[in-house]
Amino acid sequence: MAGPLNWFSQIASVTKFGLLGIPQRRGSVAAAVIGIAGVVTVLVGVLSIAAGFLRVMQSSGSPDIAMVLRSGADSEMVSYLSRDTTRIIADAPGVARTPAGPLTSAELFVILSLPKRSTGTDVNVPFRGVERAAFRVHDRVKIVEGRMFEWGKNEIIVGVGAAREFAGLEVGHTLQTGRYQWPVVGIFSAGGGNAESEIWTDATILQSAYHRGDGFETVCARLNSPAAFDAFKDALTTDPRLNVKVMRQTDYFAEQSTMVTTLVTTLGFLVAFLMAVGAVFGALNTMYSSVSARTREIATLRALGFGSGAVVVSVMLESITLALVGGGGGAILAYLVFNGFRAATMNWQSFSQVTFAFAVTPQLLVQGIVWATLIGLIGGLLPAIRAARQPVAVALREL
Repeated sequence: MAGPLNWFSQIASVTKFGLLGIPQRRGSVAAAVIGIAGVVTVLVGVLSIAAGFLRVMQSSGSPDIAMVLRSGADSEMVSYLSRDTTRIIADAPGVARTPAGPLTSAELFVILSLPKRSTGTDVNVPFRGVERAAFRVHDRVKIVEGRMFEWGKNEIIVGVGAAREFAGLEVGHTLQTGRYQWPVVGIFSAGGGNAESEIWTDATILQSAYHRGDGFETVCARLNSPAAFDAFKDALTTDPRLNVKVMRQTDYFAEQSTMVTTLVTTLGFLVAFLMAVGAVFGALNTMYSSVSARTREIATLRALGFGSGAVVVSVMLESITLALVGGGGGAILAYLVFNGFRAATMNWQSFSQVTFAFAVTPQLLVQGIVWATLIGLIGGLLPAIRAARQPVAVALREL
């Protein structure tokens, strides 16, 4: 065991000398650490957008709720269901029922143009018409301010995300759209789901305001259990009277999130990679400076019997240590700046805004630290090899 212990002792000694010399190289060290911190901050910050958007979409769905759209439709925007179709869906096997009737909600989906509070720019906001059963189907919807709209009246309630991000949606204000003025009578939460980005009203009134006849875009049905989905789907897709597509609500929102999360994730990694290239050069410069400043020290240690392997490992450890300091700082900064930051972005599959909060998850923080470590490894490798290959006799002549 003497050999391995002696080798580790050599690594510890050389690494200690390198770390103690950091104050003499504080300029280049600070530049490398800040560069790596910047990479991690940007990477985690951008990816937190995708994580926050995905979290909203995932919290929007429930495994015991099914969504029915026109066959071939990939979103509510391009779907249409007649009143007769919605009645057949309500009578399908597997639908949960109460004394008040089946737990199905035929829903109308309209897009409004409203200004964002932050920029004043007009954006698309979802305006949803619902039936009475909607609040038993979507049972996480709760009024948190004001009151529920009255059925048969052109009153609206607004999701907490929409009220926060878009102008003119406070309780007591009136929205002018379609043929009517719509008093805002309440604000609702929906467990952090997509509905919090929407405006809700009586579907019958919304049909009249937008000349939609007696048609709808989708039907949401609460099932007896998640296991009832297959029987429900088979009954509808094999019914010759219908031409519909049946999905679990969780699958629908997973599909809706794909385009945005893929785009943001790709851009995040691309930007981080470009910044990481610069950070690697910064780390290379720092570690080459470290090796150059320690030429005599390394030569002396080699002459005393320290192995080249110990020198390589010690230089790599110094580089990784600096990278971890930068990565840790960047991760902390990303969490403080981005986590919980509220925003709204376009869902390109429904062409409407979705409000959400950036989510700096533990997985993203670990990912950032891994990137920092890789930068440290790459940035320290060539200087470490140079230090180990440096001829002892040549270096000793400088003593």
